Amino acid sequence: MYNVRICSSISGYETEELIKMFVPKGNYEITEDGALDNNQSFSVVFENERISLPIESFYYRGRKPENIKELKNAIKRGIYDAFGKSCGKELPWGILTGVKPVKIVRELYEKGNSYDEISLYMKEYYRLSDEKTELLITTLKNQYLQSCVRSENNVGVYLGIPFCPTRCVYCSFTSNVAKPGAIEAYLEALYKEIEAVSSSMREAGMFTESFYIGGGTPTSLSAGQLDELLDRIFTNFDLSRCEEFTVEAGRPDTITPEKLAVIRRHGIRRISINPQSMNAKTLEIIGRLHSPEQIIEAYRMAGEAGIEIINMDLIAGLPGETPEDFRNTLAAVLDMAPENITVHTLAVKRASRLREDDEEYNYRETMKLAEMVEYSGKVLKERGYEPYYLYRQKYMVGNLENIGYCRKGTECLYNIKTMDERQTMIALGAGGISKRYYPEENRIERAANVSNYEIYIERIDEMIQRKNQLLFAKHPQKDI
Repeated sequence: MYNVRICSSISGYETEELIKMFVPKGNYEITEDGALDNNQSFSVVFENERISLPIESFYYRGRKPENIKELKNAIKRGIYDAFGKSCGKELPWGILTGVKPVKIVRELYEKGNSYDEISLYMKEYYRLSDEKTELLITTLKNQYLQSCVRSENNVGVYLGIPFCPTRCVYCSFTSNVAKPGAIEAYLEALYKEIEAVSSSMREAGMFTESFYIGGGTPTSLSAGQLDELLDRIFTNFDLSRCEEFTVEAGRPDTITPEKLAVIRRHGIRRISINPQSMNAKTLEIIGRLHSPEQIIEAYRMAGEAGIEIINMDLIAGLPGETPEDFRNTLAAVLDMAPENITVHTLAVKRASRLREDDEEYNYRETMKLAEMVEYSGKVLKERGYEPYYLYRQKYMVGNLENIGYCRKGTECLYNIKTMDERQTMIALGAGGISKRYYPEENRIERAANVSNYEIYIERIDEMIQRKNQLLFAKHPQKDI
């Protein structure tokens, strides 16, 4: 049993997120021990042998922390070094727990640091591995010009369709299996929000730079419903300066020639087809109704319909899969040669059925999943794909990452801007989170729509008012 004594300046949750990457739950205890001052020590007891070190030992280059964030990171470095030595283990992402690590290197770069200086800082301050440091810098290089702010008035728009044919075992997103009547009621509420928000955008002089329809599975709508939705969007929003429009067609079993024709008729060039795995047994385990053959057929139909850019999502670490299974999936997807391939690390979140069934899944599968992720990066680079966006989530197996790869010139602008967080993003539909960006202060304020689609329908006027207050009303700006 490991016993960790820390000051109350850092929460037990933050400490535990790091410790559980080294040892399984139940093998450690965390004790908060009052406020930390320069005379106190950080300590860990390993097998009854106490390691007690002055917190100053973990100051970055000997400099005393200037704020609570720097103090927390110093403590995390102490925990990381102590557990790493005891367990003989290093974590590829070191102490870094943030979901958007590319933002860190971008900000360092814009302050005038060279790539070599950034690399050294990430390794020393956050304890990142050479491989993850290189990945961050490569990703920054591939996205930097597109992430630069063009105008304060350009915004990204997200619209959510919270319905799927089935719910996957790992899913914690806003997705529901609903009857046709419920879907129609949802769309009516959504149309009301579309009309209100698009009108306010015109009055505010905002224009849409990118538009993304996600979910759930937007193509779980019928061809007629999808056509009407797109008609409403193109009628209400000024898309004359929209650089990119994306529709997620995630489930191959929801894709038909009729729906693809609707998408193409509206001039949309980019969709996602998300196999997750090309292993029939895995698809059954995770709760998907489609076969590997349907994935290939959906991709063929999209090509015949004239869709120019297709993204395909894969998940490394799915239940029961071996590294060989994942390699076979990657090879099958590469044979189709989509323009974008996104490799997700499985995140076993609290709201997922998999988390309920197997709490120790994250810890147990770490080494196997790291092998899959490393293999995918190597093979995709050899085949001409480059990483262009990256993000991380809580509860990811192995504390790893999700990486979007693309062929040059096919980057998804919406994904880049979402990760960069230097643009106002307007989110419509259940579960959408709108973000207003204040460039002068480089900060964001948020307003969320409720996640439950039935409550969203009942409270649609309130959802619209929340956006008006955040995005369009003139109100005092708060400090972060």
